[in-house]
Amino acid sequence: MSHDPLRFAIFGTGFWSRYQLAAWQELPGAECVALYNRTRSKADELAREFGIAAVYDDPSALLAAEKLDFVDIISDARTHARFTRLAADAGLDVVCQKPLAASLEDARAMADYCRRAGVRLLVHENWRWQSPLRALKAALDSGAIGVPFRGRIQYANDFPVFDNQPALRELEQFVLTDIGSHILDVARFLFGDATRLYCETQQVTEGIRGEDVATVMMTMGGGMSVVCEMSYASQLEHGRFPETYVTVEGSDGSVELGPDYWVRVTNGGRTDSKRVPPPTYAWADPAYGLVHSSIVDCNADILRALRGGAPCETSADDNLRTVELYYRAYESAAARQAISIQD
Repeated sequence: MSHDPLRFAIFGTGFWSRYQLAAWQELPGAECVALYNRTRSKADELAREFGIAAVYDDPSALLAAEKLDFVDIISDARTHARFTRLAADAGLDVVCQKPLAASLEDARAMADYCRRAGVRLLVHENWRWQSPLRALKAALDSGAIGVPFRGRIQYANDFPVFDNQPALRELEQFVLTDIGSHILDVARFLFGDATRLYCETQQVTEGIRGEDVATVMMTMGGGMSVVCEMSYASQLEHGRFPETYVTVEGSDGSVELGPDYWVRVTNGGRTDSKRVPPPTYAWADPAYGLVHSSIVDCNADILRALRGGAPCETSADDNLRTVELYYRAYESAAARQAISIQD
């Protein structure tokens, strides 16, 4: 196996690309050599900041001119299918930002297209790589609380997310695709696949097109009940953006991830507490530090897979199960009915 860095290009230079690129630069073994954005000036700005030599406003021209090993797609979800097909036709592996596609059908088609082209499609689903969530998962896997029977995952705050990402105001499907793609993936990471779900959504904030509150109840992992609460309209004392809180009850105890990264395991009449803060990086936005740090570990997992190591946790085949959950959640909310999830 070659030790030369894998050469890649980024498609899309919006808000998240700066942090994605900085996270890649934390890892030996990958080198960004080109940027694409339809508005070239935005790509020029990012290229100057990170010392990237080549900038394009035509994705086909980029793929024709550059020698690459993979592409990293960080553009609007509505463009993911097109860019994935272009990269696959060029014989390149694809890393794609979440949500994977603008519909479940497009997501499945992207995975099929890459499979037929003989290239890998890996999803940049970083939320599960947050250090406090990994610690909670380790506690569950240790058997310390016995067999889990009920779980609650809460992501609820009033962070002004529309200030730095104004395009989110125009999404007809907002909170379930934006944060639900993360939270429902965390549920799968912790508890396994869902067999049934029920969802209700609400629009609380004025001047937006989509829902900003969603509650999803699922049957998961052999029969346990899991509730996922997602909101950008909640004014809570403990609503610290971008923290996710989790409570899991088991036959022998419970484990909780609470504010300020505290993980508490209760069993046998005692509680053991441990604070698990994320690593810090100079390039990370302090308001997003927990999320930005998880990008590094997610990229490291992707890079291992691209270099022929262990399979990626968030391959397309795995992430399609998460994609199905958030689009089925919309169906459930519209019908006000529970929906069975088929294997």
